Amino acid sequence: MTGAAEPRRGWLAALAVYRNPRVIGMAFLGFSAGLPFLLVFSTLSAWLRDEGVSRTAIGFFSWVGITYSIKVFWAPIVDRLPVPGLTTVLGQRRGWMLLAQIGIAVGLVGMSMVDPQASLAWVAWLALLVAFSSATQDIAIDVYRIEAVRREIQAAMAATYIFGYRVALLVAGAGAFYVADFGSWTLAYQVMAAFVGVGIITTLCIAEPERQVDRVTEILEARMGGAVVGSQAPSRLRQAVTWFAGAVVGPFVDFFRRNGWLALTILLLVAIYRVSDITMGVMANPFYLDLGFSKSEIASVTKVFGFFMTIAGSFLGGVLVARYGLGGPLVAGAALVAATNLLFALLAGIGPDLQWLVVVISADNLAGGLSNVVFIAWLSSLTSTAYTATQYALFSSLMTLPGKIVGGFSGIVVDASGYAPFFLYAAVIGTPAIMLSIYMWWRSRRERPEGDATAEEAAA
Repeated sequence: MTGAAEPRRGWLAALAVYRNPRVIGMAFLGFSAGLPFLLVFSTLSAWLRDEGVSRTAIGFFSWVGITYSIKVFWAPIVDRLPVPGLTTVLGQRRGWMLLAQIGIAVGLVGMSMVDPQASLAWVAWLALLVAFSSATQDIAIDVYRIEAVRREIQAAMAATYIFGYRVALLVAGAGAFYVADFGSWTLAYQVMAAFVGVGIITTLCIAEPERQVDRVTEILEARMGGAVVGSQAPSRLRQAVTWFAGAVVGPFVDFFRRNGWLALTILLLVAIYRVSDITMGVMANPFYLDLGFSKSEIASVTKVFGFFMTIAGSFLGGVLVARYGLGGPLVAGAALVAATNLLFALLAGIGPDLQWLVVVISADNLAGGLSNVVFIAWLSSLTSTAYTATQYALFSSLMTLPGKIVGGFSGIVVDASGYAPFFLYAAVIGTPAIMLSIYMWWRSRRERPEGDATAEEAAA
């Protein structure tokens, strides 16, 4: 988005992106990515509590989720280091996917065979294996998604990924509870382990994406390695340092080399784009309860109905990017997310009106699904094919951190001022993201050479 052409095509051609086999396959990979998440979080917490484990111990189990936030540390290994045997047969991306999926399945089967009351430490270690393998799978799937298709199809890939991910959350959440109620938690986790087969089969069926490292990148990595140890150093040491420079230092050098000082603006937008959305989300459920809605009403509207509206927004985002490119939809996503916070402020004044709740949830989930897909597609466009895993892992970590920090103060604002001022505050803090999105869109249109859009449409 920093000078590349913005594709523009007809609505039928835009809708046709969902017929791409790789776009369809992404739904199954999304399912594989979403399945383990709840099984080491809320579903696991329910199982442990049902077995009589203390709330203090259950709280400590949430620490396994840290692996999802620090995956950037081993992303360079997934990016560059081959998996013995698997990489030769499947390729770099699919090899790591399959290894991670095997780790998830082994961890889930192991958890199902351990008694939490007698061997809680073993449950913790196996949950850590599942979480680590899941985070590793996320890295590999993100890289595959970015490298497998052209930029204008990225939003459609993200949309089907989110669809599969959301379905997996239902399976690993409500589905696991149903199985546990019908049989046992042991059976539930064994059934979930069997569902890992969806990802394994998909990994074996899809084609490894083509990956190209340009000559400039190779020369730059060699120079960085030589500058550290010198040309007289032993060859193995030079090779090791060159690998480290390419896998760890290279992604950051490459990003700033390609974008110059604009890189700082890009990172700032990455950090603040979802601040409004995440901040509002912290107080959403307490707001519904304090307003007077029943738990069943909240579940029906926000969870079930909201699920379908999120999927609708995701697919709409994919179509808009295919039709108009990234710039306009990126601005629209930021603006819609901020605007829907105003609807929450309005609902706070109206009170527990179920019809208004449906309207607000519809708008919020539609906007959230759209903005999330567009933002993922934009992040994907920022990565270099030489460093896809590390750069995207960095972006995905950065995009949630500020929102989580700001969201931590949301309760203070509500206690001091009430819900309506809080939602107004959440809308206002989304303004910088809107302004930066407009600037990035304007810059991409200004830097686009005449005729590029036509040429890209013809190539597509």
